[in-house]
Amino acid sequence: MDLTIHWTFLPHDDPKASLAFYRDLLGFEVRNDVGYDGMRWITVGPAGRPGTAIVLQPPAADPGVTDDERRTITEMMAKGTYAAITLATADLDDTFTRLQAGGAEVVQEPIQQPYGVRDCAFRDPAGNLVRINELP
Repeated sequence: MDLTIHWTFLPHDDPKASLAFYRDLLGFEVRNDVGYDGMRWITVGPAGRPGTAIVLQPPAADPGVTDDERRTITEMMAKGTYAAITLATADLDDTFTRLQAGGAEVVQEPIQQPYGVRDCAFRDPAGNLVRINELP
């Protein structure tokens, strides 16, 4: 079986702040930006890799989500416990320095994890955990 990750979804609650983080700070290209009924879906991805994308979506936009569930999602996003993504880079120290200098919220400085991965972590403007692994 030959599978690849095509899209993943992360919630956002501020399109301008999300673009500043994913486009301006991480350097992802914007592939699509769609507004509908006061909501906005923004698709970003690494340049030169059109088959991999992150869709930044309004939280709880699904009509099947109840008001109580929306409140829970909003509370979890505020705590930074709702969603996460792991990225990878060949130069973790340079990436960390650039993101920190750009004002990204640092969760964890670069460290060698006991499970064999060297990584760091940030939060995006919506509170999503963005972990960055160093490629071997």
